[in-house]
Amino acid sequence: MAIEAEPRAEPRKDALVAAAYTVLATRGFEGLRTREVAAMVGVNIATLHYYFPHKEDLIRGVVAYAMGRFRGTLGGAGSAEDQLRAHFRGLRRLSRDEPELFAVMAELAIRGVRDTSLRRIVGGTDDAWRAMLRTLLRRAQDEGALRADLDPEGMAAVIVATLKGTFMLPASEPENVERTFRQLEMLVGLRAKRSPAARGRAKRSSFNL
Repeated sequence: MAIEAEPRAEPRKDALVAAAYTVLATRGFEGLRTREVAAMVGVNIATLHYYFPHKEDLIRGVVAYAMGRFRGTLGGAGSAEDQLRAHFRGLRRLSRDEPELFAVMAELAIRGVRDTSLRRIVGGTDDAWRAMLRTLLRRAQDEGALRADLDPEGMAAVIVATLKGTFMLPASEPENVERTFRQLEMLVGLRAKRSPAARGRAKRSSFNL
């Protein structure tokens, strides 16, 4: 039986995506020049076109990288409720540690309003994000962690739309980002989890009644 070879790493291709990602985060689409991206990596424009024949292909690579960072906060072990909490916790971390990611996603969202091809690319990733959230919300309902009358389809759409709006907030407004996450968690119905110390205090208090 033939063994399928693992896809080869392409460091130049990855470096070109990373360079384009940096330009988008700092200067937006107006500052994205393929020749400059190639120069940042130390290759000529022909090499860039070998990997990305069109500018849209390079942007598609940036979208895939950015969404990969978001997908890294989904999945994992534990109940659906635990995975939802981990998703929000991971997004909080990204907003704090990688503000450039939010800047790129904001740039993509704004440009997508006017650019049909980009809107299709971003729209496909949004659809996948909503589908993953919808599945987790439905499973959390089945586990009894969320109220039975919650609409998983509608709530997934609300979460995605709200967080896409959060991308527009400046990195200098972390308190507003945190406020948004807290409100979303309350809207979804994720119960606040007390720390072990708090649970211990509550248990001792019940013994003293």
